[in-house]
Amino acid sequence: MSSEIRQLHVFFFPFMAHGHMIPTVEMAKLFGTRGVKTSIISTPANASLFSNTIQRSNDLGIEMDLKLIKFPYVEAGLPEGCENVDALTNGTDPTTSMEMTLKFFKATAMLQEPLEQLLRECRPDCLVADVFFPWATDTAAKFRIPRLVFHGTGFFSLCTSTCMTMYQPHKQVSSDSEPFVVPGLPGDIKLTRKQLPDLMRLNEETDFTRMLKASKEAELKSFGVVVNSFYELEPAYADYYRNVLGRRAWHIGPLSLCNEDKAFRGKQVSVDADECLKWLNSKEPNSVVYVCFGSVANFNSDQLMEIATGLEASGQDFIWVVRKDKKDQLEKKDWLPEGFEKRLEGKGLIIRGWAPQVLILEHEAVGGFVTHCGWNSTLEGVTAGLPMVTWPVSAEQPFNEKLVNEVLKIGVAVGVQECVRLVGEFVKREAIEKAVKEVMVGDRAGEMRSRAKALGQMARRAIKKEGSSHSDLNALIEELSTSRDSSKQTS
Repeated sequence: MSSEIRQLHVFFFPFMAHGHMIPTVEMAKLFGTRGVKTSIISTPANASLFSNTIQRSNDLGIEMDLKLIKFPYVEAGLPEGCENVDALTNGTDPTTSMEMTLKFFKATAMLQEPLEQLLRECRPDCLVADVFFPWATDTAAKFRIPRLVFHGTGFFSLCTSTCMTMYQPHKQVSSDSEPFVVPGLPGDIKLTRKQLPDLMRLNEETDFTRMLKASKEAELKSFGVVVNSFYELEPAYADYYRNVLGRRAWHIGPLSLCNEDKAFRGKQVSVDADECLKWLNSKEPNSVVYVCFGSVANFNSDQLMEIATGLEASGQDFIWVVRKDKKDQLEKKDWLPEGFEKRLEGKGLIIRGWAPQVLILEHEAVGGFVTHCGWNSTLEGVTAGLPMVTWPVSAEQPFNEKLVNEVLKIGVAVGVQECVRLVGEFVKREAIEKAVKEVMVGDRAGEMRSRAKALGQMARRAIKKEGSSHSDLNALIEELSTSRDSSKQTS
């Protein structure tokens, strides 16, 4: 009788948003490089996001596959083919978008049954499921397998959110703009009510807040949390999360470093990667500022005009990524000053749509990054060793801004005082010009760049053999193997 140990098999179930799906496929690939069989669960409209990575991984001998489940958009009252968050925010106004978002979450709750069917058929050893699937903990328990939670953010914002929920300091202040210290959190971090995610600030009972509450409870009952970060980036907060808050967590990032296909992350790029590199190759080191606000922020024409004018006034070379939403708006060019593209030919490059972000950030010509502080972008900026202009729009982005500017000291705030979901707080050209200059050529630019480069080197060391993230992943895989073997003995 063979005593051969069966290969560990892990299911990965990302939330259907690019900021969640991209790191999840990279995480699955990372587990695969350690000999774990990995399966990504997704829906038909999102399959193309994973198929290339899976094929290339299989060609390298990494065992990965894709399992599809139907997305119930009709049952939830969504338009046909609306299977990810990008489709919700694409050119819609915030009110419509919120309505659609609630329907979208209703649809994701209907995925429990098809997921259970897959678990029944495949019998994996572990389920890594996104935080927005609170029911996944109970589902995993049904099949007597561990459920790991993936938040898609770092330790600092996880600690901040938990402390805010526990102590509720925002309820003790008299106005939205009065600062308060986040109790318990290392570093004397101050916030205002305006900077909080709208759902935390409004304190209303809605389907969405109920889901978030259920997510927190499900996380506490889960096997633990996988975090796309590395210990050296936020040691005080990794320790606080695990030792003070008592959460089981493993840092295994930066996940973007596990992907050699830098030009093929996410959607089809809207610019020829070679042309983009050729343009960058013609520039001096650290002379270009890269401007991008992620896949969800949806600025109007007036804000785009301010960005264009601020960039021109800064005198810096730039690459600016603009969401390709309202086609008529972008084609009329009423969001650019007259003659802007002609005047700045060779000095500025505008990408309308999806950009090969990691490829651009890691080029030596790029010396700064204007970012919305989404965690993926923040970590990619850190990994590339870049100082940042921080411009948070929503969710936990103001928390990430605090980490960049006050803890790591590698950024400059553009001056946003309030979270305004999707559209952002209006920022004037003068503030944009000032912040860009400060990061690129200001008195502190050299010091910030030096700090950022040191962090970038630490990020690369973390994923190498004996590095902090490499070791944490090994420990996690070992624990999952032990958990599987002990559950077999008791069954």
